[in-house]
Amino acid sequence: MKKQLKNNWKIFLLASLTLGLAPFNPPHIWGKLQWILGGNAFSPENGMNATDWFDVLLHGTPWILWLISGILNIPKNKK
Repeated sequence: MKKQLKNNWKIFLLASLTLGLAPFNPPHIWGKLQWILGGNAFSPENGMNATDWFDVLLHGTPWILWLISGILNIPKNKK
């Protein structure tokens, strides 16, 4: 599993730039992150419902996988 995460960084980058940013003006994930970070996602009146959380998961997963792959590809200094 770790090897697959490390070697598939190009696929994760492509997925991040397509699914992760769709729709492109403005990126959907950006609006959801602003909603969450602004604190309104948890308010009773304007809170996020299950569909919104699924959207965050759907558009955010490629970015998380790409980040993990990037971290795994950082060369380790062996002394």
